[in-house]
Amino acid sequence: MPETPDTAELLEIAGEAEAYDAAAPLDEATLLTLRHRPEEVRAWAEPGGFAMVTAGELSLVVRPTARAAGLGGRLLARVLVEAGDPRLQAWSHGDHPAAAALARRHGFARTRELWVMRLPVSGPDAVPVAVPEPPAGVELRGFSDAWRDEVLRVNAAAFASHPEQGSLDEAGFAERTAEPWWDPAGLILAVEGERLLGFHWTKRHSADLGEVYVVGVDPAAQGRGLGKVLTAAGLAHLVAAGVREIHLYVESDNAPAVGLYTGLGFTHAPSDTHVQYTRRA
Repeated sequence: MPETPDTAELLEIAGEAEAYDAAAPLDEATLLTLRHRPEEVRAWAEPGGFAMVTAGELSLVVRPTARAAGLGGRLLARVLVEAGDPRLQAWSHGDHPAAAALARRHGFARTRELWVMRLPVSGPDAVPVAVPEPPAGVELRGFSDAWRDEVLRVNAAAFASHPEQGSLDEAGFAERTAEPWWDPAGLILAVEGERLLGFHWTKRHSADLGEVYVVGVDPAAQGRGLGKVLTAAGLAHLVAAGVREIHLYVESDNAPAVGLYTGLGFTHAPSDTHVQYTRRA
């Protein structure tokens, strides 16, 4: 039966897998739940790996030294019997072939692709970043707590149909702003008077790597070029911080967003694809 997760053990296994595969096996939302709300996690663990379910989403991780011995299949079989959720979803970070094989054998269909796009901003291949002037009357500024409710309002409106980002609430915002990478200056706001029109939340993973974390524009302010202005302003912020590369995540079928990021110099390699699988009921 599911166990109370040993967070340290699960993070250790996940760290070994990330170092070997060059892709983190747990996404941010799963990590935040594991760290802050472990009571919401159901886990099945063995010395060589683990499976866990949170909010209907399955994560399955096997140590590199314990692979090719059937452990992943055994853990998945236990979850399917004991989790009691016929419509489980699971991510394969990096489109791992072993995950694809497990999915086929256990009735999971490939239902969604998330691309990682990358932009070099230092070195011989660096792409220059230019920030367009914002529309008349619009000011770009860093975040302060006075704008918290407005950020949540715009986020909810901009991502109303997004399965993850649209659910961000005060508690989720607080969890993220408590993380070591949080920098109020890196959450760039586009403000007109007392109204927030949009924001670009950047994230710095390390001295060399930054991320276009979230770009959100109020639907009522669409058509004013704010997405491009905010994206470029966030890129410039990360460049000024000294990063060498910036990446972002985008739905593969979001043609307008892919077009915007391609126009700014971002590229996508086929190996930089995260795949979501959904079990057929």
